[in-house]
Amino acid sequence: MRAARLHDKGDLRVEDIDPPPAPSADAVLIGVAAAGICGSDLHNFRTGQWMSRKPSTPGHELAGDVLAVGKDVTRIAVGDRVVADSRFWCGACVQCRGGRPNLCENLGYVGEVCDGGFAERLLLPQRLVHRVDPALDPAVAAMAEPLAVALHAVHRLGPTSGEPVLVAGCGPIGGLAALVLSRLPGAGPVLMADNNAARLACVSAVTGARRVALERHGVQLALAGAPLRFAIDATGSVPALTSLFDTVANGATIAAVGIFHRPLEFDPNIVVERELTLAGCSAFSDELPEAIAMLTELAPALRQFIEREISLEELPVAYQRLTAGDSERLKTIVRF
Repeated sequence: MRAARLHDKGDLRVEDIDPPPAPSADAVLIGVAAAGICGSDLHNFRTGQWMSRKPSTPGHELAGDVLAVGKDVTRIAVGDRVVADSRFWCGACVQCRGGRPNLCENLGYVGEVCDGGFAERLLLPQRLVHRVDPALDPAVAAMAEPLAVALHAVHRLGPTSGEPVLVAGCGPIGGLAALVLSRLPGAGPVLMADNNAARLACVSAVTGARRVALERHGVQLALAGAPLRFAIDATGSVPALTSLFDTVANGATIAAVGIFHRPLEFDPNIVVERELTLAGCSAFSDELPEAIAMLTELAPALRQFIEREISLEELPVAYQRLTAGDSERLKTIVRF
């Protein structure tokens, strides 16, 4: 079968490999229909930071149809349309037993510790496979995983009803977070900031978010002097996060969900004296079922976030394009 294989940092090849074997007792064989390119895929391609096996098949945002199941599989049946939980947790450590598998002491991810969705077929344990509405476009269903990440960031932020929220970064997670925020009961104004004007316009059009520059004066003008007490950093940019510290009000909370490429250097007294809260957001906790339940309602908006649908053979070129920052919308989807 055809699969994209990451052989080393910067070395992604589409090639023929052996198909997966018949599923073991608790495993599910999936025929992949669509898979999304994630920012963490690009980060690993650029840096090799999470490359635990060489070569490996990346891709953890995927949807497909069940082709076969092991003898002990009870929740999933052949023919089901499914999506994957991207987190490969151990189930035995303190964090897993406490209901926080995203903080598992032995955590890995689909596409890293096991082969992922940039292939025609893949095997996953039953616990990582979730049914979705079979009427859903697989390209939309494949966005369940990043939608769960965005939901987790919003939950970690915990904005007060009616108060404004600023989202820095119009990549997939930032755009999806803005979409989630815009649908909250009693939602306050949503502000968006990004250097990519086309993506900023796309997210603004879909969510109704107000476009602002990421600096204090512009945000104060947009809010007519009201305090900004809630913000999400989805950029992974040290300068952007530094600007957020300067822009938010005293006592504010910043939820950090972007993947950073270099360390942050700042005066920690800013956090102490202004009583700021910096909330880290690692993948998602229990938000995937919630994200799946939202897909049908959000499908028209999610379709507008898709920039291109490409073949598997086009994936290496897409990696290069996206790594260079060449995108006008949020998501590139591989169609099988």
